[in-house]
Amino acid sequence: MMDRHARHPHVSFRGGVAREGTRALPAEVAVALSYNGSTHAVMMATPADLLDFARGFTLAEGIARLDEIERIDVVETPLGVDLQIWLTQGAAVRQAQRRRSLAGPVGCGLCGLESLEEAVRAAPHVTGDVCLTRAQVMAAVAELPRHQPLHDATRAAHCAALWQPGRGIVLAREDVGRHNAVDKLVGAMGGTAGDAALVLTSRVSIDLVQKACTAGFAVLIAVSAPTAAAVQMADAAGLTLIAGARPDGFDCFTHPHRVKDLIKVANVA
Repeated sequence: MMDRHARHPHVSFRGGVAREGTRALPAEVAVALSYNGSTHAVMMATPADLLDFARGFTLAEGIARLDEIERIDVVETPLGVDLQIWLTQGAAVRQAQRRRSLAGPVGCGLCGLESLEEAVRAAPHVTGDVCLTRAQVMAAVAELPRHQPLHDATRAAHCAALWQPGRGIVLAREDVGRHNAVDKLVGAMGGTAGDAALVLTSRVSIDLVQKACTAGFAVLIAVSAPTAAAVQMADAAGLTLIAGARPDGFDCFTHPHRVKDLIKVANVA
């Protein structure tokens, strides 16, 4: 059975002191929901309570009643988990008709294994040489509230911002969805961002690392924590991942060389 969380090393800068340590991060894996042998959707999720997830998704999405589920097979693969949900004949016909009417990746027609492979695809390697100081990391986070008018009005929106050395935040976009906010920012940039950092108000999941690397960012700064899979992907892609960032400190999980005065000192648990 897959682990729900794992400890990962990082360099923490708090109270004016940098220390090496470890932190427990939640697991994040690709979970395909397949009905009668055909994938309906792929979600990134914590690999726990998956039978509940399969039943709840089926019911909440209006795909079938619980009594129309004949069985659920949880199939673990090197790429993630395929939840193979088998419906009664009547429910299967309704699900297939609904699936044909959907647009986009939900109705992609891929098998579970192919869909899982797409969800966990490797992020492009980044080579940007942007370099920050500890003070700049904290200043970038402190500047975020000035670029969140929608959040100020609603308390229900995420922000993605473009930070550049010597200029601060030069562009920001908001949306109720953290992924949408990043997509909007990348669309507004009009090019790659090797000379800038991506600053987020959200936690960091594997798909946000993929988006950041594809857009050419070399540094990602987030207010909340990353998942274990996000850290692993960022490390492999050469992305500097900074999370738990506040105006008084942050945790750097990968490639700390881009924070030029982040000096490692005593190891702490």
